[in-house]
Amino acid sequence: MLRIWGRANSSNVKKVLWCAEELGLRFERIDAGGAFGLVDGEEFRKMNPNGLVPCIEDDGFVLWESNAIIRYLLARHGDDSTLLPATLEGRASAERWMDWCSFSLSAPFAVLVKHLVRSPPERRDAQAVVPAAASFEASMRIADAELAQSAWFSGESFGIGDIPLGVLVYSWYALPGLERPSLPALEDWQRRLAERPAFLHWVAVPLS
Repeated sequence: MLRIWGRANSSNVKKVLWCAEELGLRFERIDAGGAFGLVDGEEFRKMNPNGLVPCIEDDGFVLWESNAIIRYLLARHGDDSTLLPATLEGRASAERWMDWCSFSLSAPFAVLVKHLVRSPPERRDAQAVVPAAASFEASMRIADAELAQSAWFSGESFGIGDIPLGVLVYSWYALPGLERPSLPALEDWQRRLAERPAFLHWVAVPLS
């Protein structure tokens, strides 16, 4: 059975859990990271020397890095019609959005979560929030412009390109204390994601 290490409130872990459920996979999730610890232990470090989640083990194969895990799960357990665009160009485009999400959104999102949710009030830095919020909003305008032309980040149907963005965009809308512009295409995309049971199960949950 597939095993997934990681706390359920981690954005990167949510991506993998969402993908696994979309594929109908049976899996065991093991709490790790954050308050659960485990990631600094010798056994975990043998699997992932970075001490980060998520990490998976599938029939003896160990893999870390969330986007790599998503690609692996689709390649091994999916088929050509499961979450993957039909053409090479379509797949490359969808995977571009996966990587764009990691490089453009992850850093400012981490700052926002730290200072708006996870840090106690006396340790929150309002000045750090301002540039992070501006950076994230600028990226959301790029995403909205794409969705004004294409129904999904994976082309004509939901797929691999939508999963990483779906996690962070939902969380952005859930963050307290932010002003957000009207982004109609992005908002419509979020409503359509909310029709997916796996999204509701693993992503549309309170931030912590």
